[in-house]
Amino acid sequence: MITRQRLAAGVCALLAALTAGFALPAGAVADESDGQAAPKVELVLDVSGSMRTRDIDGGTRMAAAKQAFNEVLDATPEEVQLGIRTLGANYRGNDRKTGCKDTAQLYPVGPLNRTDAKTAVATLSPTGWTPIGPALLKAADDLQGGNGTRRIVLISDGEDTCQPLDPCEVAREIAAKGVGLTIDTLGLVPDAKTRDQLSCIADATGGTYTSVQHKEQLSDRVGQLVDRAADPVVTPVATEGAADCAKAPALKSGLYTDREEFGQQRWYRVDVNPGQELRASVSVADDRTVNPDYGVLLRAVTVHGREIVRGEAAGNGRTDVMSTGLRYPRPESDDDNAPAETVCLQVTNSFSAAPGVKTTPGLPLELTVDVVDGPDKAADVAAFGLGRGWWLLGVLVLVGFLAGLVWGWVSRWRIAVWRTN
Repeated sequence: MITRQRLAAGVCALLAALTAGFALPAGAVADESDGQAAPKVELVLDVSGSMRTRDIDGGTRMAAAKQAFNEVLDATPEEVQLGIRTLGANYRGNDRKTGCKDTAQLYPVGPLNRTDAKTAVATLSPTGWTPIGPALLKAADDLQGGNGTRRIVLISDGEDTCQPLDPCEVAREIAAKGVGLTIDTLGLVPDAKTRDQLSCIADATGGTYTSVQHKEQLSDRVGQLVDRAADPVVTPVATEGAADCAKAPALKSGLYTDREEFGQQRWYRVDVNPGQELRASVSVADDRTVNPDYGVLLRAVTVHGREIVRGEAAGNGRTDVMSTGLRYPRPESDDDNAPAETVCLQVTNSFSAAPGVKTTPGLPLELTVDVVDGPDKAADVAAFGLGRGWWLLGVLVLVGFLAGLVWGWVSRWRIAVWRTN
């Protein structure tokens, strides 16, 4: 359970941080352009019936979310155009088809009138279904236009109830619409299924998933993160990946473009200091006719070749861009002089050209790198350097141990029977 009294302030802090966006260090290689359009942010709030649950300091999840929204609206920089969309807020019936269309724009994306936005939020009451996929599609349409950064912040306390429209597939489709549209997700209930779905949505666009648990940690960062909302849009910088990590270009936080041949591997390097978190995402576009069934793999490995964490996505011809991402939080070190760790990023694709289609030049590739202050506790995405495979390894060890015991008992029993006969 999420700690009481922590969620309301934690949600507020996180939303303000995500609304502000992430600034690049002064030394980043990516160029920044002046005169870009104002950044656009749409907050997408789950108003389904489960938000009535009273497990937050004696109040409902909805009450905590409203309080967080009000504080975020007060902290939003003037330069940011902000909107609010709801899902599950209007239909009270049991018809699934109708309930899965229940998403509406509560406040349009544009210059923020704090009084009007707060008044709109005050009218919300937990009602119906959880159509996350349809809401994300509509939110992407709400943010169209202009060349500024675009960010969707999804706040939900449960899984999508409108399958088979998979929210992860929807997020991948949104990623294919262009650079600058990122989805960050926030889970109010940290159960495994909700976490996995919201993480998948965020990873598809290079965003982040967060389960709010520590009020103090988030509150300390609100002030500095809110001030970053007006940072200019980062323009891509051309780079050229190498065939192995030793020769790979060293990248800092920024947006990069490259070309990758069919089935080729491209390597890049990023330095990560203790206490920092590496966030990386890649998109590979099939700008010509390709065979169905393909995928993109993004791996973070050490200079010695040990895998730290990976992100992967597969397709079957329904989209012209494949996107995936990963996160690697490096733990703090007791040594103040601990050196930076070089992380090797490997990008691999399994596209194959259709008959008669030229394979050169390579496929367009866009790589986003962001190195930020990490959380106090390293996420399970990089536990012990095994990524999510740690749990699989544990299961395999346990199964192997039990199988060994059973086989030993059977063998002893057969020997005993043989001796008796």
